[in-house]
Amino acid sequence: MLEDQEALLRRLHELRSEHRDLDTVIARLENSPTDQLQMVRLKKRKLKLKDEIAWLESRILPDIIA
Repeated sequence: MLEDQEALLRRLHELRSEHRDLDTVIARLENSPTDQLQMVRLKKRKLKLKDEIAWLESRILPDIIA
């Protein structure tokens, strides 16, 4: 069980890192003329990462019913 938790935490860290990297890339591309299709793909990837991060966080820290 502990190994599963550690694996989830590692994956969560990887996803957050990629999400931050995409933030940086998108910000740079917005300030320069760029391919709009590429920008849309990057933003969609960023949203997908956000969903995966939320899902992993819910697995790691489940809601406590009081």
